[in-house]
Amino acid sequence: MDKTVSALLNEQINKEFYSAYLYLDFANFFEAKGLNGFANWYEIQAKEESDHAMLMYRYLQNNGEKVTLEAIAKPDKVLAKTEDVLAAGLEHERYVTSLIHAIYAAAKDVDDFRTIQFLDWFVKEQGEEEKNAQALITKFNYEERGMSKRAAEINRIVQGCTGVRRSTGQHPGGIVVLPVGEDINSFTPVQHPAND
Repeated sequence: MDKTVSALLNEQINKEFYSAYLYLDFANFFEAKGLNGFANWYEIQAKEESDHAMLMYRYLQNNGEKVTLEAIAKPDKVLAKTEDVLAAGLEHERYVTSLIHAIYAAAKDVDDFRTIQFLDWFVKEQGEEEKNAQALITKFNYEERGMSKRAAEINRIVQGCTGVRRSTGQHPGGIVVLPVGEDINSFTPVQHPAND
């Protein structure tokens, strides 16, 4: 394995363990505020980050590379309010994505196809992590405004619908979208309410 790629993977093991520490720090913040759901989420994230570090550790070991374990930095984020924590989580995931991309680029430069294939999963995983971090911010912002996401999403869908008729309520919660020019009766049998 190329020395630069090996060194970057070694460094990333440390960064993944730092991520676990950071998310445990976030969990501590939420525990202190009595927000157990958020705390649990970040405890799960901490475990995932440790798992990522171990995947990289095992990959280096399986490829005959020396693993060097360095000291893990103490989380240094100032956590004053929930928004700060959520924003820091998204910022951190974007940072980790940049690190994974740098390793991927280094592996690509030396045609290290095995490492590229190994990193493919991490590239996909980081996309999911960023999406989840952004979703937490979005959900929190809805709650801060006293608006549930469900109501907002329903309003968005309703605004985009034209020619919609309300049902009899026999099957609440569903919607049937028809192609333009088609009639509902060509897709479903005619139903009559029981009180007809």
